[in-house]
Amino acid sequence: MVKNKVINESTYLSELAIHGMQEKKGNEIVRLDLRNIHSSVADYFVVCHAESATQVKAIARSVEEEVYKVSGQFPHRVEGLEHGEWILLDYIDVIVHVFKTDKRQFYGIEELWGDAEMKYYQSA
Repeated sequence: MVKNKVINESTYLSELAIHGMQEKKGNEIVRLDLRNIHSSVADYFVVCHAESATQVKAIARSVEEEVYKVSGQFPHRVEGLEHGEWILLDYIDVIVHVFKTDKRQFYGIEELWGDAEMKYYQSA
């Protein structure tokens, strides 16, 4: 008999965001688990990148659509949509970062939060 895996709301929301990224071929998708490093920022960061501003915007829209379609939630705040170089979708417990490749390398989110447990995902 297989037991059902209990999943909390922020973990589920992060998985929805990852699926939205995968749908638009986000590169090097990673989920940073901030819960065990006593972060008051969020439970998770979900990060990916794309080569063009057009694709960055498409990925961010896909994340918004996927999260809304399944959970009915909109981000509480969206930053960077007009330029498409670094879009931040703030779902309070989950913060989604969609970068252009050069901006991701410059800001180094994974290095800044190096104590977080990281899980990597493939694009669809």
